Amino acid sequence: MKIATFNANSLRARIEIVTGWLAENRPDVLCIQETKVQDHDFPLEAFENSGYNVVFRGQKKYNGVAIFSNSRISDVSFGLDDEPKDEPRLAKAVIKGVTIVNTYIPQGFEPDSEKFRYKLDWFERLGRYFQSHFKPTEKLVWLGDLNVAPEAIDVHSPEDLFGHVCFCQEVRDALKKVLAFGFVDVFRAHCTEPEQYTFWDYRANSLRRNRGWRLDHIMATKPLAQRSTACWIDKTPRSAQRPSDHTFLTAQFDL
Repeated sequence: MKIATFNANSLRARIEIVTGWLAENRPDVLCIQETKVQDHDFPLEAFENSGYNVVFRGQKKYNGVAIFSNSRISDVSFGLDDEPKDEPRLAKAVIKGVTIVNTYIPQGFEPDSEKFRYKLDWFERLGRYFQSHFKPTEKLVWLGDLNVAPEAIDVHSPEDLFGHVCFCQEVRDALKKVLAFGFVDVFRAHCTEPEQYTFWDYRANSLRRNRGWRLDHIMATKPLAQRSTACWIDKTPRSAQRPSDHTFLTAQFDL
């Protein structure tokens, strides 16, 4: 079972990238964040002949999540348990006996801002969501743009960047608290090499200079992580015409 994640930074602007990647790579599941499209404008017609089912929840200009699957999608829900539920930031579904939780975590803006406090609170609420609905013994995947670089190895120039809302002690601690539920970072279970990134800013020739961040993640509970056979970053789509500033991350499991 191949499960992938991708922050599209506007799905309608990246339709050719997404449809082409699906056709070439044929994952069982693709989770997308930042679709930036209201539900009634979701480009379903672009995927009619793709062989994929899709569920989604979005809003205009911001956020938005979608789950594509080449199999039946069941037990679908959106959002956290309490208000604000942020439905365009979380989609849950069950596919082939595996529960998928696709999240787009708030970015945080600035360390001293209300938006950063909201980000930390969001992680706290997400932790309660996992505790309330699941067990660490289940086959559960949590993935998406988590807007956290967990360790120094996950960013370029860690000394200069430490303190950023995606790379500071508070947010790293918030992530670790959720991971303590029983999640394993599947990519790091297979790759310990530095300079492995999923996001490159559009500015300052970041891609060419490989000045990136590893912000997109696939986390799995231990029973599932133990069945992971590979996990890799596909950097090629970041070099396409009109790319997202993120790229695809895929994990493969032997079920």
